Amino acid sequence: QGEVIETSDVRPTREQIQAALPSFTGELDQVPPIYSAVKVEGRRAYALARADKPVELKPRRIRIDEFRLLGTPDADHAEFEVVSGKGAYIRSLARDIALALGTVGHISALRRTAVGPFREDAAISLDKLAALGHSAPLSELLLPVETALDDIPALALTEAEGLSLRHGQSVAALPVVSRSPSVVVSQGAIVCAMADGKPVALAQIMGAEIRPLRVLNL
Repeated sequence: QGEVIETSDVRPTREQIQAALPSFTGELDQVPPIYSAVKVEGRRAYALARADKPVELKPRRIRIDEFRLLGTPDADHAEFEVVSGKGAYIRSLARDIALALGTVGHISALRRTAVGPFREDAAISLDKLAALGHSAPLSELLLPVETALDDIPALALTEAEGLSLRHGQSVAALPVVSRSPSVVVSQGAIVCAMADGKPVALAQIMGAEIRPLRVLNL
């Protein structure tokens, strides 16, 4: 959609693209695309861009864990697989690697295949979801809430400590952390507080305390 704003006759080879990938892996400073939800003086960047108003976005620190070239089906296209941290814009990544290769580029197709522990192969279509409605088979497809917390360090609490967190009260960190020596936590870390094998709260290590951020009534 929109007007073509720049073209180039340069077509990088597969070898040139492959050689550029290491420079776009790890911690990077990235400028988001102007058609993004980033706020500029209280307004979304895409709203300003659509109104033909100037948009100046500042670089943000992002992380690209993996950037793999899958193939070059023709001279005009390259296919990639990317594993990134939050806040990374793949459109900006395509823009920047094209510029580094002495040309220009954009995304022609984009597909998200995973978010944290949730993968595309375990998803169901919206049509199937609508067909199931609130029937019993739907409950068989729902994952437990704990699934979303799998990548958050878990700390075991006593029943009394769990009750305190549920009531919005802080608990002493040292006794809790000492019971989970295999769990590495640091100041400011977000943890999943568990009691009787169930998550009771998302909490944060603050000083000598574990403070509840979100109480979970499961």
